[in-house]
Amino acid sequence: MIGKKIRLERIIDRKTNRTVIAPMDHGVTVGPVDGIVNISETIDEIRNGGANAILMHKGIVNQGHRGYGSDIGLIIHLSASTSLAPDPNNKVLVTSVEKAIQLGADAVSVHVNIGADTESQMLQELGEISEKCSYWGIPLLAMMYPRGQKIKDENDVELVKHAARIGSELGVDIVKTNYTGSPDSFKEVVDGALVPVVIAGGPKVETDEELLQMVKESLEVGGAGVAFGRNLFQAKNPAKITKAIAEVVHNDLEIEEALKILNG
Repeated sequence: MIGKKIRLERIIDRKTNRTVIAPMDHGVTVGPVDGIVNISETIDEIRNGGANAILMHKGIVNQGHRGYGSDIGLIIHLSASTSLAPDPNNKVLVTSVEKAIQLGADAVSVHVNIGADTESQMLQELGEISEKCSYWGIPLLAMMYPRGQKIKDENDVELVKHAARIGSELGVDIVKTNYTGSPDSFKEVVDGALVPVVIAGGPKVETDEELLQMVKESLEVGGAGVAFGRNLFQAKNPAKITKAIAEVVHNDLEIEEALKILNG
């Protein structure tokens, strides 16, 4: 397990036990949207802002993961679907743990939609991937969302905490899931997950203050940080918003002070 411990420290800060992850796997899902057209430049900005890790698909690792600035952890995403598919909630494996290791990954990630028509297939794949990760000593992040025809509210605490718990039950090291809207409800998610939980950003929020408030609230009840994509790479200044969030996550900076970073 020493290998997994070493790699986890490239993703989660060893002093704070928290992390700022920047998923940039959106090119498969929705195409080359603003912020990831010139992905190398955006990665540099997010790296310079103090993110702990970048999450991306195998084919674009050479687009700037290891730059001339400070280093950053690499998470290879193993699953995918597109917004054009008959069922976008059906995530399929598009690469392997072994390939991710070959590419120099510090961790891998899998996306599972609880409540989707193909939930059983995704759960089976998650279980198999977790065993491979255990064998190779590589950390596994699981994006666990309540998402499907029967799901009326993807932020419902009962659904979110169920999805998060499934991740730990099947052997993942970090769960990424939705923020449930309040500290009290999100504490139920954190307490029930048994592994570190990071919050997803979802659609780009209206204000920076709203985003930072969500981060702060999740941390106050035991959250382990964030995994924000569009809220970072589509920001007016990705480096500044990443730095503001990193300061809140790792140094418990108050929101008023974090906003000064953005306005400075």
